[in-house]
Amino acid sequence: MFNQLGLIGCGLMGGSFALALKKAGLVKRVVGYSKSPSTVEKARRLGVIDVAAESALLAVSGSDIVIIAVPVAATEATFRAIRHMVDPGVLFMDVGSTKRDVVDAARRVLKERLPAFVPAHPIAGREVAGIDHADALLYQGRKVILTPLPQTDATLVQKATDVWAAVGCQVLKMTPEHHDAAFAAVSHLPHLLAFAYMNALAEQPLGQEFLSLAGPGFRDFSRIAAGEPTIWRDILLSNREEILKQAAAFREALEHLERNMRDWNGGPLQALIQTASDARSQWQLGGKPPVSR
Repeated sequence: MFNQLGLIGCGLMGGSFALALKKAGLVKRVVGYSKSPSTVEKARRLGVIDVAAESALLAVSGSDIVIIAVPVAATEATFRAIRHMVDPGVLFMDVGSTKRDVVDAARRVLKERLPAFVPAHPIAGREVAGIDHADALLYQGRKVILTPLPQTDATLVQKATDVWAAVGCQVLKMTPEHHDAAFAAVSHLPHLLAFAYMNALAEQPLGQEFLSLAGPGFRDFSRIAAGEPTIWRDILLSNREEILKQAAAFREALEHLERNMRDWNGGPLQALIQTASDARSQWQLGGKPPVSR
């Protein structure tokens, strides 16, 4: 049981974490701060927070657990705002979708206070953002990645593990570098492709007519293109090196398919499609995808 959660960023992710802690009976009080006073007031009216703080520093004051739920580009400024209240024994976490930039910011700003910070990335979310959509069950059955550093207090890593497990998450640990490489492949590049695909379709003269004929396959493929633009701008820029590596691999795979189409090579084309189908089926079953042939 925590006495007080300091919530910095009253949006979908932070608000859902606060509600999840309340639902699990893990926190007595939530003090919240956001740049927008109207957002903080709405969070209070919705019961997400109990007390509105006038600054990030005041949200941290008196808290024994702090969650930083701001866009990744704002993380360093947030660290600077709260640095003098980052005390040993208090668990500080973020929920950012990239980790190397967050960790680098923590090293630059927190310095000797770095052991209190446990970087975290819950693999959850929705296409809609904002405190209105906060949900106590958002993290149920989801994974959360912790990327502790060698300096991170082991007791706080265990505490972070326990709290995420208590709100329904499966907890995994990896380095920040491995995290960013993995999520460039399975999250960030798919979003980039969805954005590009929707733009390419919308810019065609007959794009709107084509869209009027779209069905379930289009809906499933394009769903993530509805992501919040500011959040995804920050993610694509902060993890750009890994995403660009994955984009190059994608171009090579696409070219392989296109080459067989141009040359009417039906057999090899079918084999590539079969490899993709098998990989998708194995993933869905929880197994190891086959090696591409």
